Amino acid sequence: MRTNLWVAVLAITIVVMLCPFRSAEAATTRIKSHGRFAFEVTTPTGKVLFLDPWLNNPANPRGNGTDPVAAVKRADYILVTHGHLDHIGDAVAIAKNTGAKLVANADLARNMINLMGFPAAQATDETVGDVGGERVLANGEVIVNFMPALHSHIFQQADPSKPNAYGGSPLTFIVRIKNGPTIYHTGDTAFYRDMDIIGEEFPPDIALVNIAGHYGMEPNMAARAAMVTKSRLVVPMHYENAKPFFALLDRHAIPHRELLAGTEMLFDGKNPRF
Repeated sequence: MRTNLWVAVLAITIVVMLCPFRSAEAATTRIKSHGRFAFEVTTPTGKVLFLDPWLNNPANPRGNGTDPVAAVKRADYILVTHGHLDHIGDAVAIAKNTGAKLVANADLARNMINLMGFPAAQATDETVGDVGGERVLANGEVIVNFMPALHSHIFQQADPSKPNAYGGSPLTFIVRIKNGPTIYHTGDTAFYRDMDIIGEEFPPDIALVNIAGHYGMEPNMAARAAMVTKSRLVVPMHYENAKPFFALLDRHAIPHRELLAGTEMLFDGKNPRF
């Protein structure tokens, strides 16, 4: 009898000790770079989001001689910041292969349906919105806030012989994950003063910040964006050389990390795992 009691106590102790580890694993969010500004986010429950999914960009190692779109086994949502072809990327193919739903502004969604063949049933009011709005996705696990961007409103046709159309208001996205990080994807926006609203309302645990220059933010303004949004960790995107940007971030003690194409980083809750 006493032996059985000790066995029971030992079993309960082991279960209690393992529970925190299971909870930590269950709350892991994965953020993977596919090069340039294309990212894949996997939530703690396994939902998969693609942001500006140009997977066939030349920086993606799987884009050399292979089909990275065919390698996508799951996608639940596709977020597109604006109507340039490199940011729309492989959204249509991924949607057709996986059934993923489009998260974008309404005008862009309409033209992606009418001019690119994006499945209309996967681009409805459930996920489509506009500046200032938000969408609650994945049974509440993900909330996406549609924030403004200063950038081109053009929707580029895949066929260069056809005229460009209207792409609606370009966006930046705040992606808030339950039991996970708040992610800020800047798209190709320029800096603007009202970015401080993001810092007040949705300070990012990780900011994916364009430092493209010419068609986006130069490093000095990108660093300013990181400051006013109160970003806890900054990952550059759409760039050739991150060193000048990192030097500016170091002056203000803003943590940063380079996330090369094909690599990922993990978050335990809101905390990055280094």
